[in-house]
Amino acid sequence: MFEIFTRPPADPVQLPLTFSPWPVTLIVAGYLLFVLKLGRLFMANRAPYDLRTVLRVYNLFQIVYNGTLFMLAIYVIFVGRPYNLNCITVLPQDSPFKTLERVLSYAYYINKYFDLLDTIFIVLRKSYKQISGLHLLHHLYMPITGYYVIRFNGYGGHLIVAGVLNLFVHVVMYSYYYISSQIPPANRRFWWKEYITLLQMLQFVIVFAHTIWTQMQPNCEVPRALTYMSLFAATALFLMFANFYTHAYILAKTKKKHFND
Repeated sequence: MFEIFTRPPADPVQLPLTFSPWPVTLIVAGYLLFVLKLGRLFMANRAPYDLRTVLRVYNLFQIVYNGTLFMLAIYVIFVGRPYNLNCITVLPQDSPFKTLERVLSYAYYINKYFDLLDTIFIVLRKSYKQISGLHLLHHLYMPITGYYVIRFNGYGGHLIVAGVLNLFVHVVMYSYYYISSQIPPANRRFWWKEYITLLQMLQFVIVFAHTIWTQMQPNCEVPRALTYMSLFAATALFLMFANFYTHAYILAKTKKKHFND
């Protein structure tokens, strides 16, 4: 029954935060404790921190980080072409692209820990309404899933499509954050803000479709468990983002229209 926990790692190269579940467990637990309890206690008698400069630097960092990984991944997939896009499996150890696949996958995984800073900054600014259930679940899901995928599947493989799409979405999202931080709140009129949510939903549709296509391929060695996890995650996240979009934009516009009438 517990063989799955004693099984050797899928990849012989064990990098920090990939060799044991304890680091990710402690980090995620500490994150939750700070966001839901300790951070709010710390800020109880304090004014919100002015983090405008910090956030600008952070957003630029995320744009460069995600943008660099995105371009490198596109190069590997479409120029190096080591993958069969109908059935993307983890590259063998002797592949000339193996080291690059490992580096890109690991860098993507580590970035999910940097993403936790989003919520930390929200707490320090006392903007607690921004911490929704969707926000928390999404930030918890990514590092935890990242660890277990690397642990049992290895670096790269089928989920590289989801990763590349997510990198692109993050470049767009953090670009929006950076641009909006440069403009006074009273002058912010970004009609395309809601389309970022639609872009996030589109990525889940593509991931779902690609996974179904992968399952249809004969003799494809992508683990079935991985495809089922991908389908479940894409469906669940799509529904949650769709619910957010409905309440934040469709219903909000309807209420505003009725109010103006």
